[in-house]
Amino acid sequence: MTKMKTHSGAKKRFNLTKNGKVKRAHANKSHILNKKSRERKRRLRSTTYADKSNEAAIKVLIPYK
Repeated sequence: MTKMKTHSGAKKRFNLTKNGKVKRAHANKSHILNKKSRERKRRLRSTTYADKSNEAAIKVLIPYK
């Protein structure tokens, strides 16, 4: 059987933790930052985990990570 291909966009956006959770970054931090509060921008800096309903689909995209 041939090797599975990793989705290029997904490998740049997601990481797996040791426990198998999918780690991701927050959106809305790239431009139009003037109207966003300092507190909101600070919260967007931190990472978070992908929702459990999306976890299986993401793991299919990054099989070797």
